Amino acid sequence: MNIPNPFKKKEPYIPKVGIMGVGIDYNVYEFKLSEKVLYFILGAVVSAVVAYIFYEALIVSLIVGIAAGFAFLPIRKKQIIEKRRHKLLMQFKDMLESLNTSIGAGLNIMDSFANAASDMAAQYGEESLIYEELKIINSGIYNNINVEELLLDMGERSQIADIISFANVFDTCYRKGGNIKEVIKNTYSIICDKVDIQLEIKTMVAANKGELTAMTVMPIIFVFLLKSLGTEVIDLTSVTGRITTTVAIIIFVAAYFVGKKILDIKL
Repeated sequence: MNIPNPFKKKEPYIPKVGIMGVGIDYNVYEFKLSEKVLYFILGAVVSAVVAYIFYEALIVSLIVGIAAGFAFLPIRKKQIIEKRRHKLLMQFKDMLESLNTSIGAGLNIMDSFANAASDMAAQYGEESLIYEELKIINSGIYNNINVEELLLDMGERSQIADIISFANVFDTCYRKGGNIKEVIKNTYSIICDKVDIQLEIKTMVAANKGELTAMTVMPIIFVFLLKSLGTEVIDLTSVTGRITTTVAIIIFVAAYFVGKKILDIKL
């Protein structure tokens, strides 16, 4: 029986580059130096200002600002990764529509992917994620790599359920002579329905997200306004005041992240 060693150093994650060696691992994002500095300053300045409003201590504000600046970097990185994966899915949906049209016109799979690359370049530009993926697929086809392997590779790098499902079904049907046109059509329909539902959910929870943001910002504004009236109205510099303020901030931050988690509905 192998007992895991809790003190064993975790091996670093190696980004997947795919069959062709040039693919994007959509679960990884590395900041440019300018981005890292920008997001660090953004998180640090906002947090330092808020800390100063509550504590009125420059050293405390500085410490909180620096800590928050570092803490904001992984949060922002996760946001960028999720946004990029969502963008890829939307573009993948349009790629399926292009494939469906080409196959319906009587073109074979290889020519259909070549046409899809031209369509995506015209629609999203040659710098788009889907065009880069189609370049990899078409280059792989030219180098005698099976198209189903290239699609499976794309699914593995993206870790998007719809792309993985399509690649697996395509792999099975293509090998066994299934109806590829029907597979593409059904996948496109499913993704479209899923996107429509996601948009409806976003619309439904938009007001709640606005309320959550307002509830988070209001205490800061409220304390700032009270302090502007003078120390006779509110004084948070005493020991009791600082303890109360710290507990209140912890509760508000925890409530914000819990509320955000509740409103983050995924299909």
